[in-house]
Amino acid sequence: VQLQASGGGLVQAGGFLRLSCVASGSIFSIKGMGWYRQAPGKQHEFVAGVSSGDSGDNIKYAESVKGRFTFSRDNAKNTVYLQMASLKPEDTAVYYCAAVIASGIPPIRQNYWGQGTQVTVSS
Repeated sequence: VQLQASGGGLVQAGGFLRLSCVASGSIFSIKGMGWYRQAPGKQHEFVAGVSSGDSGDNIKYAESVKGRFTFSRDNAKNTVYLQMASLKPEDTAVYYCAAVIASGIPPIRQNYWGQGTQVTVSS
């Protein structure tokens, strides 16, 4: 199983970017998928993501991005997106895609991380 993230770049404050993350490989089911970020000198921070359960999908956001970022998912493509608007310099970080995926026979649930994509917001 691999996670491939894309869409990062350099943008001015107030601008927008759209990140994508595709999960590929021998996937039985995706229990959760989302985005984390790590700014220079700071710890990993949860940004947004979805967890799937019996009651359906549950999308959560970090308080710092609520109202500005929108998380979405295309189950048919095993892809998640992060639409980022009203970007601020403090959003500058490497953004990582992460997922909890059951794969193999029998399916075993594991955590996976993508390679990260740089988002830089200039003031």
